[in-house]
Amino acid sequence: MSAQAQMRAMLDQLMGTSRDGDTTRQRIKFSDDRVCKSHLLNCCPHDVLSGTRMDLGECLKVHDLALRADYEIASKEQDFFFELDAMDHLQSFIADCDRRTEVAKKRLAETQEEISAEVAAKAERVHELNEEIGKLLAKVEQLGAEGNVEESQKVMDEVEKARAKKREAEEVYRNSMPASSFQQQKLRVCEVCSAYLGLHDNDRRLADHFGGKLHLGFIEIREKLEELKRVVAEKQEKRNQERLKRREEREREEREKLRRSRSHSKNPKREHRRHRSRSMSRERKRRTRSKSREKRHRHRSRSSSRSRSRSHQRSRHSSRDRSRERSKRRSSKERFRDQDLASCDRDRSSRDRSPRDRDRKDKKRSYESANGRSEDRRSSEEREAGEI
Repeated sequence: MSAQAQMRAMLDQLMGTSRDGDTTRQRIKFSDDRVCKSHLLNCCPHDVLSGTRMDLGECLKVHDLALRADYEIASKEQDFFFELDAMDHLQSFIADCDRRTEVAKKRLAETQEEISAEVAAKAERVHELNEEIGKLLAKVEQLGAEGNVEESQKVMDEVEKARAKKREAEEVYRNSMPASSFQQQKLRVCEVCSAYLGLHDNDRRLADHFGGKLHLGFIEIREKLEELKRVVAEKQEKRNQERLKRREEREREEREKLRRSRSHSKNPKREHRRHRSRSMSRERKRRTRSKSREKRHRHRSRSSSRSRSRSHQRSRHSSRDRSRERSKRRSSKERFRDQDLASCDRDRSSRDRSPRDRDRKDKKRSYESANGRSEDRRSSEEREAGEI
């Protein structure tokens, strides 16, 4: 990896995905299912065992240091409970490793000569001392690299004591079996990383194994798994307590409601009075509502009848006025028509008359008038005679 890529990874790990305003990297969030939750908690076996004899290659899920930084920032305000996913992941990995260890043990048991239980216990003691020496030597190298000389010297003293114990255990094991069998290499499977260890391995070989990246990586994974189990158990216990607390609060509220209902039921007279007062108030309200409705109905009916009568009278008056106007118009038209006809007749008669006709008419009128007078005299005389 180049220096530029290393600097970029360091900045991502410190500042997250939005360190330089790059929006393309924010398309996926740390809470996405495609992101490895073990990587966010810095315990993914693909990262821990990379470059070892058991290198697992690239993880199937997304690994990004910037997403881990985002998660670390967000986890301070909210608990995402990703420890449960990481614990399941590590449990499956460790279970697979333990299965391989058991298979390797069975294979060794089939290939190596069978020995008695007493001899096997002595050989196991030698293996335990070898493992102790290897761990101490690895610790010495680590302290020396850190510059802690005094602590490394103290650990070297412990190494010398462990070597002395190993020599004594080897002597006991050699005396318990034939020389030909003792010379054969007795192998043992490491319980941590499932690697093969020899009974006669030297200190350098033991130090390389127990201080190597593979063995230390498995130790880190197993310790992280135990820590996750503890954290998950604590969080589950906390959640259970919160649930119990909420349940107790609900039960307390229900008891309070039940107590109130019982107290109301113990005072039936008071409850009856309350019920009676409520019913009376409801009846009053109903009566007032019915009265108001009747008043509204009466008012509406009166107003509607008045409006109807007014409209009827208006229609009557309007019809009468219309008929009068029509009769006036007709009478005026007939009057004018009669006048026109009379004037026309006069004009015609005046035109048609001659002096001779006029004389005849005058004579006729005079004769009729004379006859009328004589008849009037006769009728008057007859009346007088009748009276006599």
